[in-house]
Amino acid sequence: MLRTPSRLLRLLVALCVLACLAPAGAGRAEPRARAAAGRGADEARVRVFDEVWEQVRARYYDPTLHGVDWLGLGESLRPLAARARDEAEFYRVLRRLLGSLRDPHTRVFPPGESADWRVQRFVSVGLSVREVGGEVLVTGVARGSEAERAGLRAGDAVVSVDGERAEALLARRAGEQEEAGSGSARLLAAARLFDGPRGTAVAVVFRREPGGRERAARLRRELFERVPEFRLRRAGGGVAVAQFNIFTEEIAARFARALRDEARGARALVIDLRENGGGETEALTDIASTLLPAGTSLGLFTGRDGRALVEPRTRSTLLAAADALKSFGGPVVVLTAPRTASAAEVFAAALRESGRARVVGETTCGCVLGIRRRHTLADGGVLDISEMDYRTAGGVRLEGAGVRPDEELAPTRADLRRGRDRALRRAVEILKEEVRRKRG
Repeated sequence: MLRTPSRLLRLLVALCVLACLAPAGAGRAEPRARAAAGRGADEARVRVFDEVWEQVRARYYDPTLHGVDWLGLGESLRPLAARARDEAEFYRVLRRLLGSLRDPHTRVFPPGESADWRVQRFVSVGLSVREVGGEVLVTGVARGSEAERAGLRAGDAVVSVDGERAEALLARRAGEQEEAGSGSARLLAAARLFDGPRGTAVAVVFRREPGGRERAARLRRELFERVPEFRLRRAGGGVAVAQFNIFTEEIAARFARALRDEARGARALVIDLRENGGGETEALTDIASTLLPAGTSLGLFTGRDGRALVEPRTRSTLLAAADALKSFGGPVVVLTAPRTASAAEVFAAALRESGRARVVGETTCGCVLGIRRRHTLADGGVLDISEMDYRTAGGVRLEGAGVRPDEELAPTRADLRRGRDRALRRAVEILKEEVRRKRG
């Protein structure tokens, strides 16, 4: 999405929360002209497959498509798309196609799952999981879900899914992203561990204690919704904690008002971005403008031809609110985790490069490419394509690498089971000490 230069480019840099040659296809026929496997198959799905293939070929920020044989891959996967038994299987084929790019921003959503990027709609069994110490552990359980009713809790280890060992399934799903060793691929694989058609059930075996007895549950896949959220609380000792899961103009306005109202008198600030999957550069710039001097570069986005397209800079007024800009001058700690992605990574990197904040937690996703506009497919699905690369103001490319924390603190299984947040506790300790030092 674009806006006039006076309001910058309205750039979407969002993920919801996670694979050197001549340009692929140059001077060669499209896969539809050479592949015959689609005859007599579902022509509507074949047309959608071809639409995705062509849109990526024409718009992807890297015209070489990272050296992927895009024509050959299209020819090999097109028959699978034609023979797909249902929508879920068809979209798995599309994800295999896009996964070859090793880019979690270039992705496709089935009809009904992503009409509004601000409100994430997804099919799930109500469990969030991640790898910890070689195990697949539950990190969250949705309220009111069958998973909650079945007794699953944070810290439980997932043993198997539909009879397949959880670790093996995670590796297989990551392999489908064509970048099994990368953090972003395994993050996306964990998010899709329970993938399947809405309304169907999945058999989950889990274990509460290491070496303890296994328990079984049958969970139905339902449509869930994740909406923008902002919270601010006081942690004592003059420290305030702001937490938000997306960068939107509404969130930016809420952040600015919170500095003026709820955080009034606070001497230090924790900004918790561990569940933040990104958002808009305008919102990112507004929030950064409350913490950095006007005119500070937040990095550079470049296009397919390598030319600069967007260089967001902090400003002296807010676009998201008519209120006067309320700046915050106290010390700041930013909390990050593997789900910290896109605009959230840009924000964390900018504050640290400028010497404005310390970063505590875990390395971020490394998913920092720009989406200019979304493409609606013929079947109602949505295609996102990375059209811009990004480097920090200091010239550091974050894609595939992420932002490494100044102090690394990853949760353990015991932390998850006890609801213990050591990263947040450490951030508050750092800031309280800083406040005491300045007072003394």
